[in-house]
Amino acid sequence: MATAWWRDAVIYQVYPRSFADANGDGIGDLAGIRAKLPYLAELGVDALWFTPWYASPLADGGYDVADYRRIDPAFGTLAEAEALIAEAHRTGLRIIVDIVPNHVSDQHVWFQEALAAAPGSEARNLFWFRPGRGSGGELPPNNWTSEFGGPAWTRVPDPDGTPGEWYLHLFAAEQPDLNWNNPKVAEEHESVLRFWFDRGVDGVRIDSATMPAKDPELPDLDRRHPPTPHPYVDRDAVHAIYRGWRAVADGYAEPRALIGEVWLDRPDRLAAYLRPDELHTAFNFDYLNCPWDAARLRAVIDRTLDSHRAVGAAATWVLSNHDVTRHATRYGRADTAMGRNPAQHRAPVDQALGTRRARAAILLNLALPGSTYLYQGEELGLPEVQDIPDAFRQDPIFFRTHGADIGRDGCRVPLPWSGTAPPFGFSPPNATTAPWLPQPARWSEYTPQALGRDPDSIHSLYRTALRLRRADADLHTDLFRWLSEPDGRTLHFRRGRSFHCLANLADEPMALPEHSEVLLASTPLGTRDPALPPDTTVWLRTT
Repeated sequence: MATAWWRDAVIYQVYPRSFADANGDGIGDLAGIRAKLPYLAELGVDALWFTPWYASPLADGGYDVADYRRIDPAFGTLAEAEALIAEAHRTGLRIIVDIVPNHVSDQHVWFQEALAAAPGSEARNLFWFRPGRGSGGELPPNNWTSEFGGPAWTRVPDPDGTPGEWYLHLFAAEQPDLNWNNPKVAEEHESVLRFWFDRGVDGVRIDSATMPAKDPELPDLDRRHPPTPHPYVDRDAVHAIYRGWRAVADGYAEPRALIGEVWLDRPDRLAAYLRPDELHTAFNFDYLNCPWDAARLRAVIDRTLDSHRAVGAAATWVLSNHDVTRHATRYGRADTAMGRNPAQHRAPVDQALGTRRARAAILLNLALPGSTYLYQGEELGLPEVQDIPDAFRQDPIFFRTHGADIGRDGCRVPLPWSGTAPPFGFSPPNATTAPWLPQPARWSEYTPQALGRDPDSIHSLYRTALRLRRADADLHTDLFRWLSEPDGRTLHFRRGRSFHCLANLADEPMALPEHSEVLLASTPLGTRDPALPPDTTVWLRTT
């Protein structure tokens, strides 16, 4: 029987544009990633998840896909992707790629054909084209708004040049939504899955997984009191899509994994995506959005484990990704909740406190049953870059909200690798083009080169924790039991036979419970008084 590796893997998210630049053009590429595979293997992760590396105009960081069967020239070639997959496998790393079922790029051949076709044509039926309202069709077909701000409809001219129909885009205007009521859409996506699975990809992460199915009537939406079912989020029809994908994934000698980006606030609805014939895992945004609070974290952990247990699925734990404020910054704010809160971007940050809590949080995550996702650079303790000059910003959220929301560029700044000045080894020494987003001068202290010399650095903590986790049989079981009451101060649980995790979220130190060995602590413990400091997690062994 093939191993269900996704149930307890540690998966490292690579944002290719910002990981490593091999050719000096200021943009990360596949050659740069391939050169860093030894670093990733030595870090101790099990798999790599790549955000889209496909041909794209990059109107939304690659999530506007123009061609799933071509690598964007800025990143490399299909042959380079195949070589990267093969080398990663030789290194012991599995590969996950992104698939975006809700929409494509406006440069995709299907949409270009739709623009050239007449209203009512088969080409337009692949999308959501509709006549406008008003006496001359000058108003959008309904009141839906884009997730990025502004209207969710754009009007296009008819082939004769006169004002014509509108098309739906729940994200940027350059990302027209696909009509999944057309069977050709399902056929194409299943073909894309096979294309990448045949090249050795071990799984796919599904972007905006709740959104492809739409109410064909396209009714108006009151966002204050959205109806049930919602006209485009979490409709029952979406599950048929993923049952088809699961059949494709299970058709391989070693089944491929399906991982959903499922933003829902109801655990029972999320669990429905994880039934045995649908997705294998889904991102735990309830946990990501939880503040640094013992009572609320415990409640989220219980809800997660209970809802996943009901469908036999493994939980996931994640703190940051390419769409949210880095948690080393979030945890340094007075309000630590929400992955990305536009109202908080100017809030004061206690970076030392944020880093301390980030260290404690990773040991908590890695001790919980299920899989853990790491976002590139979190192992370096990277904070959010909040002061990018407006002239350099590229996120469509920034432009569609006219700067009211600064967007997600701050967590996408290219990684620092070495040296004391930009580009910090992101690009080769002879590069003449600056990185696509500016790196702060203060990032010299966050490079692996600088951190690697310090046994107490966050980078050393990650490496040690991942090594211990991989070797400890107790952390590869589903056995989990709370050992503390819900006191609002601590999280103390046992895994397997003898592994204990204790997190102190109180404001004062606490005594350690009886134990035979301290395996690892997020903050060094005193030798004379080995009490557990505030905002610290410790791994213990008991006899």
